[in-house]
Amino acid sequence: MIKQVTAFLPNKPGVLMQMSKVLGDAGIQILGLMVADSSDFSAVRFTCDYPVRACKSLQEAGIQAAVTEVLAIAVPDVPGGLSTILARLVSADLNIGYAYCCTIGGRVVDIINVSSEPVEVKLAEIGFLGMSAEELGIHE
Repeated sequence: MIKQVTAFLPNKPGVLMQMSKVLGDAGIQILGLMVADSSDFSAVRFTCDYPVRACKSLQEAGIQAAVTEVLAIAVPDVPGGLSTILARLVSADLNIGYAYCCTIGGRVVDIINVSSEPVEVKLAEIGFLGMSAEELGIHE
């Protein structure tokens, strides 16, 4: 499991740019990003090189943010690659809350939120290891 940041932004022009600027000014590199909007706000989920520092920088700028844990999985870059990964997760009775993908170090990486306790035990039962923060260049 790796750390991800979720920021809650008002759904207004320029707010995502403001968040990006805060992170850039703090020397944070975004590795993967997903924006889910509603009429009033957006939930921006992203992986970055320093998630704890990113969250703190956003909070100091008045942006509501939190750190959560998600799976990072190298996915075969072939048709049906994602399906093979999801089939393994489903076999462990894990629910997929959301997912997004990115390319890190030339690899296709899917970031997946899973639930159904205990997640770590269920993953271990199927011998499933996600990518580590170290493999992805993510620091505390």
